[in-house]
Amino acid sequence: MGVDIQGKLRIALGAVKDHASIGKAMIYSHHEGRDFSGIEVAVLRATGHDSGPIDDKHMHEILFLVSDSPGSVHFLAERISRRLGKTRDNLVALKTLSLIHRLLRGGNRCFEQQLRNAHVSGHLQMSTRCFLRNISDPSVSFIHKYAGYLEERIGWVINQAGKLEPAMSQGDLESQCYDEKSIDMVFRKFPKCQVFIDRVLDCSPSNISPSDNLVQAAMSNTLKESFQVYKTYCESVAALVNMFFDLTRAARGLACQILKRASQQSQDLQNFFENCKRIIENKNLDYPVVQIITTDHIMALEQFSTYFGSSHSSSAPPILDRITNSTKLQTTMAGIEGDEKDAGNISWSPTLFSCSLETKISKVWVVFED
Repeated sequence: MGVDIQGKLRIALGAVKDHASIGKAMIYSHHEGRDFSGIEVAVLRATGHDSGPIDDKHMHEILFLVSDSPGSVHFLAERISRRLGKTRDNLVALKTLSLIHRLLRGGNRCFEQQLRNAHVSGHLQMSTRCFLRNISDPSVSFIHKYAGYLEERIGWVINQAGKLEPAMSQGDLESQCYDEKSIDMVFRKFPKCQVFIDRVLDCSPSNISPSDNLVQAAMSNTLKESFQVYKTYCESVAALVNMFFDLTRAARGLACQILKRASQQSQDLQNFFENCKRIIENKNLDYPVVQIITTDHIMALEQFSTYFGSSHSSSAPPILDRITNSTKLQTTMAGIEGDEKDAGNISWSPTLFSCSLETKISKVWVVFED
């Protein structure tokens, strides 16, 4: 009974605070001479002290007011940052972060770019330092991890096809020296995909309650975006393996390091998705099948790289026979089992990397002595 009274008292006090903050915002904006009071009021209402998720009405109101007021994005960013920086309430902090996330997902490309510029210039800040004392609290821990995810997420854009991709910075444009799309995907996008997946993995749902609507909504949006990025992730793995033997020896070493990290991530991501299936109650999430990258495949690529770089031996590295035999065994078993598949299981495919040998025409000219 004491817990219920305390909760009701907190909600009542929060409502009083919200009402006072809204009134203060309207008075301050009137004296300041700017007609941005509607934006601040909408932010305060969207991030109130109640435990419900953000009302779509407030989201649409914010987007409408910003689109109708040129130059108001920095004001919006400052008010969101101020709301997050001043609050000591977990619900308000989480709702403020969720508001940032939904604005990144719900606005047009121009608004998204302006919000990203506001973050770069320091107008939009996602600091959760005021909650450091209570880091042992599961809800506070999630707030920190969710903020870390959003710090990475704001560096991504939704392209014209509706898919997430890393934003091109000025440094990327100036230093880009890749002539082929596949090379750009591997050495620019793939490492960024790995950082993105790491931030997703940090948001472990192990302590999430089914009744926690705010965290459930935040994780649902995070998972939807992780599915998109994972598709690019898999395309990058395939592109890297296909071009592996066309790379220089130094580039092959870098590629192996990227794949080693991907091997660990693929196993962690499989466990993460399985946990989310049990805890996150959104039934509309279409989880991808995680392709496990085994260490045997990476060792095979490393040994091939060593053989090609240090000798002219025509014999294949020993580990290739083991992988080839394993692939043949899996193919045989697949023929015996037929088309029986379990949609709920993650595929442990040993053929993620093709081990077939093919003849390639080199573009490098070799100069022979007379």
